[in-house]
Amino acid sequence: MKKRLICLLIMSSVVLAGCAKTESGEATGTPTGVATYEGVGHGYGGEVKVAVEMDGQTITGIEVVEHHETAPVSNRALPIIVDRIVEAKTPVVDSVSGATFTSFAVKSAVADALTQAGVEVEKISMDTKGPEVEKKELEEVKTQLVIVGGGPAGLSAAIEAKENGVEDVILVEKLDILSGNGKFDMNFFDIINTEAQKANGVEDSVEKFIEDKKDSVVDSIERLTAQANGAAEVDSWLRGMGINLNYNYGGRNHMAEADAYAGEHIQDNLEKKVQELGVDVRTGTKGLDLIMEDGKATGIKVECKEGTYDIKADAVIVATGGFSHNKELLAEYAPGAERLATSNQMGATGDFVSVFQDHDIKMDHMDKLSVFKLIISGRRDLTGAGDGFLLVNKAGERFVDESAASMDVGNAILDQEGGKAFYIYDQRLYDSSYRLKKHNDLGYHVKADTLEELAEKLGVDAQGLKASVEGYNKGVTGEAADPFREKAFTETFGAEGPYYGVQVETAIHMTKGGVVADDKAQVINNDGKVVDGLYAAGEVVDTSGAYSASVIFGRISGEEAAKHILNK
Repeated sequence: MKKRLICLLIMSSVVLAGCAKTESGEATGTPTGVATYEGVGHGYGGEVKVAVEMDGQTITGIEVVEHHETAPVSNRALPIIVDRIVEAKTPVVDSVSGATFTSFAVKSAVADALTQAGVEVEKISMDTKGPEVEKKELEEVKTQLVIVGGGPAGLSAAIEAKENGVEDVILVEKLDILSGNGKFDMNFFDIINTEAQKANGVEDSVEKFIEDKKDSVVDSIERLTAQANGAAEVDSWLRGMGINLNYNYGGRNHMAEADAYAGEHIQDNLEKKVQELGVDVRTGTKGLDLIMEDGKATGIKVECKEGTYDIKADAVIVATGGFSHNKELLAEYAPGAERLATSNQMGATGDFVSVFQDHDIKMDHMDKLSVFKLIISGRRDLTGAGDGFLLVNKAGERFVDESAASMDVGNAILDQEGGKAFYIYDQRLYDSSYRLKKHNDLGYHVKADTLEELAEKLGVDAQGLKASVEGYNKGVTGEAADPFREKAFTETFGAEGPYYGVQVETAIHMTKGGVVADDKAQVINNDGKVVDGLYAAGEVVDTSGAYSASVIFGRISGEEAAKHILNK
């Protein structure tokens, strides 16, 4: 039996395979005996505290005793970074890709603990990495199906292929953690025939879904029909894995519960199912190219820390996501969009755009974007809600129609002093939105009893803010014309506090253009023909829908790939 390549090994929720870990030097110093030292670092959400157990100068264990990192990242990344440090006996290790700030915080905290123990260790920075490994050309691997990308589409494809009889499935993911952007999503929308809809008295159907979507998307009617049929089945499929979306709001919108995001619940359980099915998941492994033979897709070339190798397969599914984290591609396909931030995860860099070009595979609508009007500045969280808020600059002045198109708002924000803008709202709006409540509970927003106090906390001019609120309310009541809106908001701003605010910016949430695929998720070349053995799902596909569509077409790609493989 051939020796299996290993490209990364540890994760709490899935079985991972990867390239062998490397040795590195221990921290040096003179402590003796077994002792525990505490250290503090600073991550994405604030302080991270660790307890480091040492036997003399050797790290023997690490416990993260306190942190404020987001659960979708921390639950996946903390076990990996702790394992790396304990095995290497030093915090001078590679960060977990996809969790850079969290990794930096843990490494810094361990270094702090070592310093307190009298152990010398090099200064930890965001760029700190473990020893380099000389890359080699590694041994070829063979499988039935290889999937590129471990987000919602890739995981769903792996599950469906396995459940349709494919025994050997390899899934590669370039980051060290799985689940892409889906693990952060609040809403799993555009699904129908759900148990939550039935309990809520919502009547819906495949026919209504198609009718509602037929003029708003540029997909073929065949793909739209496939999505509609999938949307009617996906709730039952998810519930079969213990994924229960019990809260239905606004027609086709779903959360796990009224106070629990859908994404974290869904992705945790998709990863668990992948583990149970024995999918060979290789994180830290980047897809580089397709292997094409006589016009057929017969595998991919990949790269891990130790080197590059080929994975030969009977079929390939590409689920690599979009390119909203790639400013060069944004500038090329949607000029001006590169100015904006993105709310998407760091792996959305369009790695296979050039691969599709090189292999004469069709792409379309590359200029089409989904843009979030407001995210928390410095974070990736979508924020804001409802009617009756103000956008102000540092002078406390309104500067744009708050209801304007997202790109217009985004450019207006960037044109303000320091590129800063603030989302200001009152108690009424707070009470109407779970998202606003959650962000306040997490400490992302500022709360104050008066507008003056709010202005001081945000660094905004108080008199300007008070004048903006007054002018806004006059527009709502009709006492004066609103200078920024042809039609004023319907809700006045509260006369009494508390008041809330947060610095915001506009962000690209996802790119909508990509590789062209048909209703069976089969990839199409520039001659309009199906590429034998090649499938695609998720954001990498032209005009793909949002989160639910990634899961739906992930399922379709897995099922169709299974048919292709088993009927050969």
